[in-house]
Amino acid sequence: MFSLKSCARAITGFLFVPVLLVGCASTTSLPTPALDGVSSDRTHSEYLIGPGDTINIFVWRNPDVSITVPVRPNGTVSSPLVEDMVAIGKTPTQLARDIEGVLSKYIKEPVVTVIVSGFGGPYNQQIRVVGAAAQPQALPYREAMTLLDVMIAVGGLTEFAAGNKAHIVREIDGERREFRVKIEDLMSGGEISANVEMRPGDILIIPESWF
Repeated sequence: MFSLKSCARAITGFLFVPVLLVGCASTTSLPTPALDGVSSDRTHSEYLIGPGDTINIFVWRNPDVSITVPVRPNGTVSSPLVEDMVAIGKTPTQLARDIEGVLSKYIKEPVVTVIVSGFGGPYNQQIRVVGAAAQPQALPYREAMTLLDVMIAVGGLTEFAAGNKAHIVREIDGERREFRVKIEDLMSGGEISANVEMRPGDILIIPESWF
């Protein structure tokens, strides 16, 4: 037969368990979002210039040869004293050094800075969204970009989209693989585990529902 004192201890112990669990839950970190079978490690890389980018070429103490120009569809740029230089696939720093090499024929020890102000990036660094997105388009990849970032950029799903049947086509070690993603669960249900990381070159395909 339990005494009043033992009952009080049991009740106290019972009440303490939820408190302890809550305390543990508050320190648990969320899992890093990644597609099944794909490493979630991020590779930090510099931005590569692509067709359609807008670049500012600044030549120190030489405003006459400083200019803002677009990168042509064929990947080249031209500026005063520099004609048809290949810019695509180069970092801004690499392009700046190449321009300095040409300008050194006309200017003593030129110092060039290249700043990208309009981003597009090379095609293999873009993320393409096709199908039942509000605004299907190609997006420049940004570091740590996620599925939610992409969906915000394309304006979400259309009325007839089958968001939970969407999939990402990704090239891994020279082989194309497909991964199912659940956009409806992410955007409507707030399922944060569905917010997977994107990679440069990913193709997000969103089919329409048959119903």
